[in-house]
Amino acid sequence: MSVSVARVWAGEGIGTAYLVSAVIGSGIMAERLADGNAAVALLANSIATGGALIALILAFGAVSGAHFNPVVSLAEAIAGRTRWPVVWHYLLAQMTGGLCAVIATHAMFEEPLLQISGHARTGPAQWWGEVIATFGLVWVVQVCATKRAEATAYAVAAYITAAYWFTSSTSFANPAVTVARSLTDTFTGIRPADVPGFIAAQVVGALLAVAVLRLLGARRTPPD
Repeated sequence: MSVSVARVWAGEGIGTAYLVSAVIGSGIMAERLADGNAAVALLANSIATGGALIALILAFGAVSGAHFNPVVSLAEAIAGRTRWPVVWHYLLAQMTGGLCAVIATHAMFEEPLLQISGHARTGPAQWWGEVIATFGLVWVVQVCATKRAEATAYAVAAYITAAYWFTSSTSFANPAVTVARSLTDTFTGIRPADVPGFIAAQVVGALLAVAVLRLLGARRTPPD
């Protein structure tokens, strides 16, 4: 699909901003209302994120493809559905949108606008969780894009909601969201020192999904 740079920045910047706001904002609200019950807080956080994903993918799919995720954009470029010259615009728009969302969300909840997370998330088990989470996400996106595009919003939302619970890392599966979450010292935060390990695992998971799909002969759709 051929997408203009302006549409990429509009769709991916705004869409990623709303996704990050949904993740961080629902985490703050959930933590405040759950009275210390982490399971209830995570449940609320996962449901809110899944609901937001459905709405955002449906709303922005026709604008930019609704990737909201650097590894999804890279996987789509490898598969031939996104033109390589605009991939860097996808990545920059997603990162910019995510960082702006952190400040906007903190302002909504009267939190300090600039924060550094102290929430430790590291170690082989959590890295492996990110490989598993990202592999599954990219698989769902790639297969739906070629077979059932109209179902992508619901499939991605259902997968991420579930992956919050079945992965050890609570399924970040998104470098832009991971970086943004390092700048909030709230329920969904991650220490900046732990970000590289998570992003490396996400890239590995995405590349594995693309490689396996190619081995299985998944159909590629060339760009317009």
